[in-house]
Amino acid sequence: MTRLIVTIWLLAVSFNSLAHKPSDSYLTVRVDDRQITGQWDIALRDLDYALGLDANDDGNITWAELRNSREVVYAYALSRLEMTRGKQVCSLQAADLLVDEHSDGHYVVLNFQAICPSVSAPLSIAYRLFFDFDPQHRGLLSLIHQGLTETAIFSPDRQQIQFPFSAGHSAWRALTDFAYEGIWHIWIGFDHMLFLLSLLLPAALIWNNAEWQPKSGFKPVFFDVLGVVTAFTLAHSLTLSLTVLHYISLPSRWVESAIAASVALAALNNIYPVLVKRRTWFAFCFGLIHGMGIASVLLDMGLPDTQRMLSLLGFNLGVEAGQLAIVGAALPLIVGFSRYRYYPVLVMKTGSVSIVTVALVWLAERSLDFQMDIF
Repeated sequence: MTRLIVTIWLLAVSFNSLAHKPSDSYLTVRVDDRQITGQWDIALRDLDYALGLDANDDGNITWAELRNSREVVYAYALSRLEMTRGKQVCSLQAADLLVDEHSDGHYVVLNFQAICPSVSAPLSIAYRLFFDFDPQHRGLLSLIHQGLTETAIFSPDRQQIQFPFSAGHSAWRALTDFAYEGIWHIWIGFDHMLFLLSLLLPAALIWNNAEWQPKSGFKPVFFDVLGVVTAFTLAHSLTLSLTVLHYISLPSRWVESAIAASVALAALNNIYPVLVKRRTWFAFCFGLIHGMGIASVLLDMGLPDTQRMLSLLGFNLGVEAGQLAIVGAALPLIVGFSRYRYYPVLVMKTGSVSIVTVALVWLAERSLDFQMDIF
């Protein structure tokens, strides 16, 4: 339980770095018979961190500042991307530089061509962008060849991928890659993790005579957790699917702000118990909002209809597996330490106050739409 308290405290003192969506870039590669073209969307804030694009440090990057840095941006990015065919390195040539807006802000769009000595050998892509200073960064790849789309995810542990252009291999890789990404997303999705933790902290307690008291036996704790986690899972799986399939769509700023508010309210309910017997419905209602936030990774990839269902399935399975791992790690500690008199005040309430502090800062930043703009 000491580790749990330390974790919450570390989150509280580092909330500024956790307020935004984890760093991703989106690489689309089209392989034709004799040429390869690519589009690489990289977050403007990440490039500014790496290269210092904001020349006058006013918090905004003008088009003139970005245009003047075009050669530097292309040199930096393309030096961290390598394509080979038949063990021969392809030459990457810069094309148009544009700007686009994703769910979490502005992205620089790098268009390029790859000139390869061999046009028939399997393609291998090596990716090293930002890994030297951000181990959480991911490169999400969509590779289009003969009307088929393969997907893959680059990470510090997987910096090179070879594409034999086999349909069966592609489907299995997409499923496993997105399952792994779903696990990773929920583990570094601190807002989702803190919401779940806020719901778990009082699971081994009962509100009786205006005070928290430990429940008798493990069975009532188990069914309480089962109900809360099932409700949260059903809700965010529903809206994750509906959002990725484009049946529902809400502005990212609203969704992210609502997620921050849900974390604060869940933790406040541990301090001032109002919805003690309604935590399952609480988890379900706010789980609907969390599902829309989780969907941002898949939405920003712009997956084709033929690839969307498989990626959605793998990603959702990964999210659920990651969530179960968090519950499995936290619940035994909560149940064990809830037997001690200090647990309700020292652990649950102190931990909840830390979570409220983090969530309110997130809410303020997201409500103000704190992001680097470009004009």
